[in-house]
Amino acid sequence: MTREQLTEKILDIKRERGWSWAHIAREIGGMSEILIVGALLGQGKLVKPLARKAAALFGLAETEERMLNETPYRGTPMPPTDPLIYRFYELVMVNGPALKAIIEEEFGDGIMSAIDFDMSLERLANPKGDRVNIIMSGKFLPYKYYGAADGTPDYGFKEE
Repeated sequence: MTREQLTEKILDIKRERGWSWAHIAREIGGMSEILIVGALLGQGKLVKPLARKAAALFGLAETEERMLNETPYRGTPMPPTDPLIYRFYELVMVNGPALKAIIEEEFGDGIMSAIDFDMSLERLANPKGDRVNIIMSGKFLPYKYYGAADGTPDYGFKEE
C-alpha cells in the first residue's frame, strides 16, 4: 500500500461513517486539528501514540499504523490547481512583500519559521458572509552572519 492509497482509505472510512474532521481530531487528540488532518491527508506524521489511536479509530492494520508515523514527502505540485489552496498562494504573492518588509523592520534580518509554528482556524459570523479567521504564529529566526568579525553582530536581530 502507498501513502496515497492509505489517505484514500481513510477518506473512504470518514465518508462511510459520516465523521467530521473535528470529530476525528477530538477522538485522536494530542495536537492541533490542523496537524492531525494534515497527517491523515499524508502531509505530516502522527507520533506513535497518536498513530495508534488513529489506527484504532479507523480500524487500520499495523503496517498502516506505522505508515502514519513515517515522515512523509510534504507539499503539492506547483502551481496548485485547487482554487482554495491557490488563494493562499495568491495571498502570499500579493501581500508577501509587505509582510516581509514589516517583519524585517520589526524583528531584523531573518525569517518566520514554518516549523516552530502555531496555527488555528475559526469561523467568524458576519452578516455579509461568514469569515475564515486564520491565526499564524511563527518563531522569528534571524539569519546567522557566519564569519562575523570586527563588531559585526552574529545574527540579524533588529539593530537599535
